[in-house]
Amino acid sequence: MAAHSRAGGWARMAAALAVVLALDQITKQIAISAVDRGESVNVFLGLDITNTRNTGIAFGALQGRGAIVAVLVGVALTALVAYFAANAQRPWLWLPAGMLLGGALGNLLDRIREGAVIDFVDPIAWPAFNFADACIVVGVAVLLYVAEARPGEPGREPDQGAEPAAAGGDPDRR
Repeated sequence: MAAHSRAGGWARMAAALAVVLALDQITKQIAISAVDRGESVNVFLGLDITNTRNTGIAFGALQGRGAIVAVLVGVALTALVAYFAANAQRPWLWLPAGMLLGGALGNLLDRIREGAVIDFVDPIAWPAFNFADACIVVGVAVLLYVAEARPGEPGREPDQGAEPAAAGGDPDRR
């Protein structure tokens, strides 16, 4: 496989971020233009579109604690960008990084504009959420998979300069 460049990783991450951010903002605008604030429309059994706001984080935790939320989000995003900067050439790392950053920025835009995050996907027995939230959850799972992939497994190429096992190299060498 061809080597992955750091610049290419940053470009792909920026593209993923832009797609997530755009889709998040578009879907939120569609939802709030179709459903009045505080109202719900049943899509099918067990799923409503609800125009609601969340001032907390996941599942409404830390409601009304904007400063704590801002610090937690800032620390998490700083750690993610630092990890990505150190590993931008790693195959597929751009995808979860773009999903996480795009989702976080989408929700941040809501907080700036509305003072809260716009949630609208409202399944039965689960708190309402939005496209950004879904990308954040999936992005964390994909990040863990990509970060933990061993050489030769999907998501990571063999280390540069490592000796193949058949040539006397250690097969467990990372």
